[in-house]
Amino acid sequence: MSVIEDPVQAGIAAGWRVTDCARLETDQVLEADVVIVGSGAGGGVSAEILTLSGLKVIIVEEGALKSSRDFKMREADAYPSLYQESAARKTRDKGITILQGRAVGGSTTINWTSSFRTPDITLRYWNKQFGLKDYTTASLAPWFGMMEERLSISDWPTPPNENNDLLKRGAAKLNIPTGLIRRNVNGCWNLGYCGMGCPTNAKQSMLVTTIPSALRNGATLLTRARAEKLVIQQDRVTQLECVALDVDGLRPTGRRLTLRARHFVLAGGAINTPALLLRSAAPDPQGLLGKRTFLHPTVISAAIFAQRVDGFAGAPQTVYSDHFLHTDRIDGAIGYKLEAPPIHPLLFSTTMPGFGAQHASVMAQFPHVHALLALLRDGFHADAPGGSVGLVHGAPVLDYPVSSFIWDGARRALLSMAEIQFAAGAISVTPAHERGAAYTSWTQAQAAINALPYKLLQTRMVSAHVMGGCGMSDDERLGVTGSDGRYHGLANLSVHDGSLFPTSIGANPQLSIYAMVARLASGLAQQLNGRPAARPTRA
Repeated sequence: MSVIEDPVQAGIAAGWRVTDCARLETDQVLEADVVIVGSGAGGGVSAEILTLSGLKVIIVEEGALKSSRDFKMREADAYPSLYQESAARKTRDKGITILQGRAVGGSTTINWTSSFRTPDITLRYWNKQFGLKDYTTASLAPWFGMMEERLSISDWPTPPNENNDLLKRGAAKLNIPTGLIRRNVNGCWNLGYCGMGCPTNAKQSMLVTTIPSALRNGATLLTRARAEKLVIQQDRVTQLECVALDVDGLRPTGRRLTLRARHFVLAGGAINTPALLLRSAAPDPQGLLGKRTFLHPTVISAAIFAQRVDGFAGAPQTVYSDHFLHTDRIDGAIGYKLEAPPIHPLLFSTTMPGFGAQHASVMAQFPHVHALLALLRDGFHADAPGGSVGLVHGAPVLDYPVSSFIWDGARRALLSMAEIQFAAGAISVTPAHERGAAYTSWTQAQAAINALPYKLLQTRMVSAHVMGGCGMSDDERLGVTGSDGRYHGLANLSVHDGSLFPTSIGANPQLSIYAMVARLASGLAQQLNGRPAARPTRA
């Protein structure tokens, strides 16, 4: 195996238009056909399609431009430099940790490569509840196919690592079906450190695919530039005001950028996009902006096995089970998807409960630890309406109330995971709960998990999937954006990221964003150009 050529370093040497705004000495005024805020799944796909279609594009990214030479497979380096708030972003009450990317490529640079199409059951619900008639399995299939080809999304041929295989083996003993997860990789070394940036350029993130393509074709990239406010006059955005950040990405330098364009695309993710709109006093007659923000609230179960598991080695997520997700009624008891996350020392130690000798004992057995997580599918029931993005001194904050309905799902998920882990041969199972313990039998675990108090800050809850806040519906009473991604009430503003989703989707969202945004960006390019959009292809 060989390291794929670093497209970032090659592109910079070839003269890409990239400005590190931390180094600006004067204020800037720039103009383009389209300004795109964010360079992740939505921003990257939009930038490539719009640029290939002949439009002049400026991409604004709050994080830094990194490349494979910066990815050292060290958590202490990766989290501060590649994640929002150094991987410590939380809900307002500090009860849920939220992992999101903050670098060129956004969360695609640091995600675990899991690629699922939007479940048909989710699309049917959107059709019925939000009138999204064009969002069907059949109508989206060509766009999924196009982006799967573009980003090398396919079945992963390598056998799962022990961490994932334990999910498969334990579930099989209980007659619980599992499946294999497709991945967006090309020439993967099977290292297992995807969450820290791919050091071999195998992960087909926006950092090495769509952003380089856009830059090769004339786009401009501004890094360490925070989109602060859209200037709105009547029904149009006239300009975007940005502030330059210092080299640490923490403090404004005092330099400002004014960006003018025919059209503006927001793709900063489902916390930052609503926050920018709120700072800009965007029209919101129904009070829907920032509301219905979803997390796939996630609970975790850790187990100790006699054999080494080495959950840090090998492709991070390759096995899943939707057995508990697709319940008889989508709006019945909350369903959940099971996956086996990678296990790295810093993230694991800060997630597991306990302290002192108890915590040290768990960490001493680190090579023998197995982990499962359950993604709860919020947004389909009146008691799981999601959260709300607001502002504190201009910075985004998410309120996410957790109802008894969701806590019941968390309890059931912890039971399901413990039973699977014991079926796979676990010596002990510990739910990620402050009052949890290392249970040594399924009978003991079942009684204890049922008796645990389910409250925030006691039950450890995390999320890496933020969706909603700018939900789609052509009925302005139900959504702030239309099915074409256009923001209601603003003629030249679109949203192209996961904040469009009117519910969570019940699956890792990157591929859904790729496909839906490819469709939206192609439509936008045709509207702006008067001719069909260019089709991106794999280099």
